[in-house]
Amino acid sequence: MATTLGTPTSVLAPVHSAGWPFVAGFFAAAVVLGFVWPPLFWLGLLATSWCAYFFRDPVRTTPDDPELVVSPADGVIASIRPRVPPPELELGTAPLPCVSVFLNVFDVHVNRTPIPGTVARRAYHAGRFLNAALDKASDENERQSFRIRSASGADVGLVQIAGLVARRIVGFVDTGATLQAGERIGLIRFGSRCDVYLPPGTAPLVIEGQRAVAGETVLASLTGPQQPRRGRRS
Repeated sequence: MATTLGTPTSVLAPVHSAGWPFVAGFFAAAVVLGFVWPPLFWLGLLATSWCAYFFRDPVRTTPDDPELVVSPADGVIASIRPRVPPPELELGTAPLPCVSVFLNVFDVHVNRTPIPGTVARRAYHAGRFLNAALDKASDENERQSFRIRSASGADVGLVQIAGLVARRIVGFVDTGATLQAGERIGLIRFGSRCDVYLPPGTAPLVIEGQRAVAGETVLASLTGPQQPRRGRRS
């Protein structure tokens, strides 16, 4: 069953296990505040509900095609342009097609692998906490990078980037792991960005400003005629 943003399936989704300590912490704080002044308990309970909503982990339906690259994150396509990949990915120094997805604090923050394949490299890079919507955040912010190699030998880079509020990037898999497309790969807490680096000559099939759904929205195809997609606002 397909899942779309804003439907009951996505809003009432289960909480990811990584979020339960935070939900419990928010609730404990609400109880303590309630003893100080009862109305504060209800404000704390509201904050606890938001925390549970933030860590929701809905089921997604991923296209069963090894040549498709799907979005690793829910959010808005913020940028589509060639970019030199982070050196820790070891993808060379030439610019590669890069699709950036910006996540606000209301988006699902469980990230998924864009292609089926093997994690050839995972690396962490300490950095700043600029607004993730800024272009320079890709180069200067704290990040965690994955290089995933498909069965056909194509390499796709996924970079989780911390944002202005995000202070913690969590990875669920390590080097050598074999993944299916759309499988959960990590989580960024409280506002962030994901960059997907495509093989040379790959044309993205999305446009800037488009909403993406993790594990479902097709960003590109690794085979076939490569023609950039055009669109318009209406």
